[in-house]
Amino acid sequence: MKRRSLPVAAALTATAALLLTACGSGDDKSSDNNKIAGAEQTTATPTKSAEPSAATTEKNPDGVDVSLPKDINLVFDWTKPSNKNEAAAMDDAANYIRAIYHGVDKRTSKDAAVAAYSTGNGLHYAQVQINEWIKGGWSASGTLRHYDATTRSAANGNSVEVAFCTDSSKFPGKEVKTGKILTSTPSIADYDHFKIVMVKFPTSDQLWQASNVIVETEAAACR
Repeated sequence: MKRRSLPVAAALTATAALLLTACGSGDDKSSDNNKIAGAEQTTATPTKSAEPSAATTEKNPDGVDVSLPKDINLVFDWTKPSNKNEAAAMDDAANYIRAIYHGVDKRTSKDAAVAAYSTGNGLHYAQVQINEWIKGGWSASGTLRHYDATTRSAANGNSVEVAFCTDSSKFPGKEVKTGKILTSTPSIADYDHFKIVMVKFPTSDQLWQASNVIVETEAAACR
């Protein structure tokens, strides 16, 4: 059995299920509850990413350590939108994902990177995810691809929804104690669609935090 990426871990607990309002529903696209009032949607054109690279121990421009081991490769096949706020929010949405796997690797949900890039329900979601990986005795491995990203802003400019697909077909988990890779046959279960609501940190024009996460699992549109 392959250890799946983020949405499955959350589905294992009742509290996380409250966050995954679109999980497995298939009707997320038409839900008015998921709209940001007054926002205009823009599309970020996907681009090919570089080959997997070794982890870096350097901190990112925010001064936060989101480095990952060599066997965890997070690929973001997207380009920044022209809107400055949306571009910054997209960058930190990627950092939010990195922070979660940084916490998985470090075996703690209280990782500084998670606290830096999330707040409210976004923080809760990240902590639930990390704790499920820890309780299962799993870590991540391989390449997790993020693609088909879009962004849209709230009218006040302080909130941006970053939506994207993920492909975990080449991202098996592994047992921490044994190092055994938990592979399985590729399927629709490898494809998910995320909507992460990013909010501007009150005292910084640069830092954006994930305040809510909505996931559609087994997303046919992402396949």
